[in-house]
Amino acid sequence: MNLPGLTRRKFLRAVGLGGTALTPDVPAPEAETSGAALLGPGAVPIRLRVNGVEHTLDVEPRLTLLDALRDRLALTGTKRACDRGACGACTVLADGRPIYACTMLAVSAQGMEITTVEVLSSGDGLDPLQAAFIKHDALQCGLCTPGFLMALKAQLLRNPHPGENEVRLAMAGNLCQCGMYPRVIAAVEEATKAGGS
Repeated sequence: MNLPGLTRRKFLRAVGLGGTALTPDVPAPEAETSGAALLGPGAVPIRLRVNGVEHTLDVEPRLTLLDALRDRLALTGTKRACDRGACGACTVLADGRPIYACTMLAVSAQGMEITTVEVLSSGDGLDPLQAAFIKHDALQCGLCTPGFLMALKAQLLRNPHPGENEVRLAMAGNLCQCGMYPRVIAAVEEATKAGGS
């Protein structure tokens, strides 16, 4: 690589300074661009559609969808547990598909319909799946419950009458430290009888 104006002396002087600064005569290498717009490091405006409502937020590009939901939109039903995509407590629906909100950046969720656990109930009325969780005592500490509800809601939207193996597969990405799995399966079975989709 041949840079105009770069001599051995200028190179050694720059390296002698710890390599932290180039001399004024040495042009900085141009950043490669892939055609994607670069965002940040400061806040950028984004638009999120959550539970049927459009929101405009100014967020740093590094902010996760989980943080945007909990800290910026006060939708705290989506839980933070492992914060690394291993437990499923932060499961929400993105265009009807279950995703871990802690692994998606808020800027990446633009243009998607995000659905959180808050949308399942309206007023005092519970979704049949929520009512079945209560009836079958399919929750104990409750930390994992919103994630289970959303993952299983996605399954019921795809197939209102899943078999036990489909239910097990739908909840495979969600961990319950209290071990409520048999009760969760019973709750889903109850919800399908009550029209849980």
